[in-house]
Amino acid sequence: MPDMFPAPLRIAINGYGRVGRCFVRAIYESDYRDAFRISAINEPADLSSMAYLTRFDSTHGRFPGKVEVGEGTLILDGKPVPVFHETTPEGVDWRGLEVDLLVECSGRYGDRASLTRFLDAGCTRLLLSHPGDSAADVDATVVFGTNHSILSGKERLVSNASCTTNATVPILSLLHEEFNIEQVQLTTLHSVMNDQPLIDGYHHSDLRRTRSAMQSIVPVSTGLARGVERLLPELKGRVHAKAIRVPTHNVSAIDMVLSVGRDVSAANVNEVLKSAASGPYAGLIAWSDDPHASIDFNHDPHSAIVDGAQTHVSGDRLVNLMVWFDNEWGFVNRLLDVTRHWLRAT
Repeated sequence: MPDMFPAPLRIAINGYGRVGRCFVRAIYESDYRDAFRISAINEPADLSSMAYLTRFDSTHGRFPGKVEVGEGTLILDGKPVPVFHETTPEGVDWRGLEVDLLVECSGRYGDRASLTRFLDAGCTRLLLSHPGDSAADVDATVVFGTNHSILSGKERLVSNASCTTNATVPILSLLHEEFNIEQVQLTTLHSVMNDQPLIDGYHHSDLRRTRSAMQSIVPVSTGLARGVERLLPELKGRVHAKAIRVPTHNVSAIDMVLSVGRDVSAANVNEVLKSAASGPYAGLIAWSDDPHASIDFNHDPHSAIVDGAQTHVSGDRLVNLMVWFDNEWGFVNRLLDVTRHWLRAT
């Protein structure tokens, strides 16, 4: 059952792309559709296109409700949501909208000076759907299930980290506590993203990202190691990461290679993760030893799914894991969890 709030909490969204639309969909597919009220959306795109892409989604299917267009509003199941098309944080009167929390989904703002512009425009709390440029740029960086208890309700700028950090940190936290991780090598096999072209084109300073997303496996830069160390400072200097984009539309994987401080077996590692999945991390981590392909986890709300059949140990202390995650749906469900927890802490 959802937490009971005195009145529906007013949630606004800045940026209505993949994350923004999935976040709205997650609310409407959850038990929180009556506890949260979408009070405003700010998005440069035209209203008709917004409504269309809300109704129909190539990855997650049809919207679980009725979507209509009103006069300057997106109407979701009969409830009108004011829509703005401003390009600056100050363009919307967040104060006048009496927003309890603004979810920043555009990805355009990451430093404290830029984020503070939303606060100066009347937003009381800002939750980022991406990491801050540095730890100092936000009041807290949260991975739900690992450190969400640090939120007191007094914070004004909070980051939900990244989808890969949410998939990685709970697993590494568990294994470090149990086996003492000495070194980590993370290779993310990530589905294509909208910063890549369908065919070769001049659109990015990283020349690899000028190449067709659907014709090649493309190595890209990643801040995952930095993100993990931000959440698990005890592993600082021990984490190395690389990322490879693969031509699938959704669901990603992380190949983890861990050097640990004591002898282990694949059965030891799987038992720790399987117990966590059925215990304290239920709903956040899942475990399976079925013969999986990535499509099996489309629209899966877990942060991470451990593929137990792919767990291997070499030389007693070198552990190899395969972790799947829906890089859209798992992440927005954690965004929803942090929203709920942060507002409850007020």
